[in-house]
Amino acid sequence: MASVRLLCLFNGKAAGCSRTLARTGCRNVYSSPSRLQSMSAWVIDQYGSSGVLRHTEEITIPTINFAHDVMIKVSAASLNPLDVNMRGGYGAALLNIRRDPLSVLNSFSEFPLILGRDLSGVVVDCGSGVTHFAPGDEVWAAIPPWKQGSLAEYVTLTEYEVSYKPKSLSHIEAASIPYVANTAFSSLVNTGGLCRENSSNKRVLITGASGGVGTFSIQLLKAWGAHVTVTCSQNAEGLVRGLGADEVVDYTSGDVAEQLEMMQRFDVILDNVGGDTEEWAMGLLKPWSGAKYVTLVSPLLLKTDSMGLLDGTLNAGLTLHNKAFQ
Repeated sequence: MASVRLLCLFNGKAAGCSRTLARTGCRNVYSSPSRLQSMSAWVIDQYGSSGVLRHTEEITIPTINFAHDVMIKVSAASLNPLDVNMRGGYGAALLNIRRDPLSVLNSFSEFPLILGRDLSGVVVDCGSGVTHFAPGDEVWAAIPPWKQGSLAEYVTLTEYEVSYKPKSLSHIEAASIPYVANTAFSSLVNTGGLCRENSSNKRVLITGASGGVGTFSIQLLKAWGAHVTVTCSQNAEGLVRGLGADEVVDYTSGDVAEQLEMMQRFDVILDNVGGDTEEWAMGLLKPWSGAKYVTLVSPLLLKTDSMGLLDGTLNAGLTLHNKAFQ
């Protein structure tokens, strides 16, 4: 299923003061939010459907708390399927522990919670130890899911979670890229072990390939010379073929597993669908060749949400063990 994208622009509040930062010469004058008390944001106060979203102008502005923090004024943000799932409570059990390790012992509440992983914007303030950025720099970032998100006027991240926005992209274009691009790269390279040097003779299957991660993955793999087979709906076939997919299986035209079993086995499978896919995808890997199955639908978060922290972790670990043994 194609990624759901919503580009949001925030009109900044009037700056309380301005100053010029000089490091290696004169910098442009920039606006500082240091005197502002609150900002506007889209938040949720409970998990649920789209009805739980509300707009407010009374969220406390995030501050610089550590030496390597940078504050960013958000110019554009985007929504991923992950944000929609998180609105419904996906991963809440583990993410809350990551937000506050003592949450299992106290009454910690993550609300009001700001969603949104992607952003593009301008640095407006820096901690004393920041060396990579200065106020006025245009940047983009993918916010970790345990931090407050990008659907707000300002965000504070560490300088290691931020990079320079390409000058060739507008803020709106840039905001649509970081999370899915990072996910695709991490899945294929860090987990799948693929790269430009070793992909020319590899066969890769991508399920649910017309979404954000799938479309980035197709382009990376084709640039590296891999043979790419994808599954998607018929109306997305033109999109994925235009990006370079070699073989396309329409999941609405019949049994997907049956169609794929008629093809050569795969070196890597990138699964963007999960669910029943896991039951037949493992059998499509090349035997005894170090082939890998990579899923973006981790059972760990689902299990801990439904079964509790301890039982869910044990159940997910058992599932992983059985899959690895298979």
